[in-house]
Amino acid sequence: MRDTEPFDLKLAKQCARAFSAACGVGCVVSDAAGAVHYEAGHGCASCQICRAAGRAPDVCVQAHVYGMSESARFGGKYIYFCPMGLTCFTSPILGDDTVCAKLTVGPFLMVDHQDYIACDLTEQLHLSGERLDAVTAALDDVPYIPAERVSEMSNLLFMAAGFLNNVSDAERMLQIQSSDQIQGQVTACIQQLKLSDELTPYSFDTEQSLLRAVRQANREQAQKLLNNLLGHVLFSSGGELSVIKTRIYELLVLISRAAIEAGANPEQTLRDNQRYLTEINRITDFDALFLWLTRVMNSLMDSIFRFKGLRHANVIHQSVQYISTHYAERLTLEDMAQRVYLSPAYFSRVFKQETGETFTAYLNRVRIDHSRALLRRKDLRLVDIALMVGFEDQSYFTKVFKKVVGISPLRYREGKKK
Repeated sequence: MRDTEPFDLKLAKQCARAFSAACGVGCVVSDAAGAVHYEAGHGCASCQICRAAGRAPDVCVQAHVYGMSESARFGGKYIYFCPMGLTCFTSPILGDDTVCAKLTVGPFLMVDHQDYIACDLTEQLHLSGERLDAVTAALDDVPYIPAERVSEMSNLLFMAAGFLNNVSDAERMLQIQSSDQIQGQVTACIQQLKLSDELTPYSFDTEQSLLRAVRQANREQAQKLLNNLLGHVLFSSGGELSVIKTRIYELLVLISRAAIEAGANPEQTLRDNQRYLTEINRITDFDALFLWLTRVMNSLMDSIFRFKGLRHANVIHQSVQYISTHYAERLTLEDMAQRVYLSPAYFSRVFKQETGETFTAYLNRVRIDHSRALLRRKDLRLVDIALMVGFEDQSYFTKVFKKVVGISPLRYREGKKK
């Protein structure tokens, strides 16, 4: 721990200790890099779940740093899942220049311990044997909090963190980042256009390439293509500020739509678009416009690319949780993608990357796992079991069961009788 801190560590400790004692859950004070400065109660620093599961501790640290970033972006509070599917929430602590630390509450469960073991540990993380036993034992220290209390507790933490922050400090969360590099690239593009013998028309192909790069999470390529388009807009506008602002806002709307497909929060992105329209209409000179655009684009790019893997982990966790409780219903890839605000193609790719299975294969495996227990009941017909676990007919159920288990449902049932 450092001798001097860019925030009031003593007061932060008091906040964490009071919150933990009042709410019965761990609260940790950590810096922007994730280093723990103080822990009250059983918080993430004491949690043994990741270690028991054989997970690297730095993955958990990155998840909490991601939570801090999102809490700053979404107004000072954020509820999220850790890599092991436990729930946490956080609020930022502000220093002289930026977010420098955070209060993090958790881990805790919002579902019954047995449901967590069956769904998250067994079905999603595929733990078994000694590791499953070790994680289950470590769960004794993890409290259960009803979902309706979590939101109110998050509000309470936000107010506690707000006590540590000055209003002027809170405004710094919205200050712009350095624009030197981006401005240099745009200027270089303008110089190339000036040297051209003919006026180069606006490239809609470049625009489509930009949107494709955003959807594919290729930040470097997206920024390069965006700078080229900005250079053309500034050069071809004839110096008319109103024209430049209109074209820039058009680009922002297109990029926002692609950002949502790539995993940006849809409600927040749409709210930001409305705010951008108000802000850009107030700008009266080129310098202010460029500085504003730099801040907006950095914020938008961060919403897409920063901690992309962890954001996907949250999406997959939500999907897996939904499947575990709705497997008997009619579930399609399109329906599931819509629930997590991703395009079907992108959701399909992310789901396969995170789980190692296609959405259909995963759903079928969950259904088959539940059907095994039902096959032990002699009073249930195969056709009834098929319908109870979500298959529309017995023949398809039999086909999938044999593919997953290796034998037919009837042979499986007969074997269980012996």
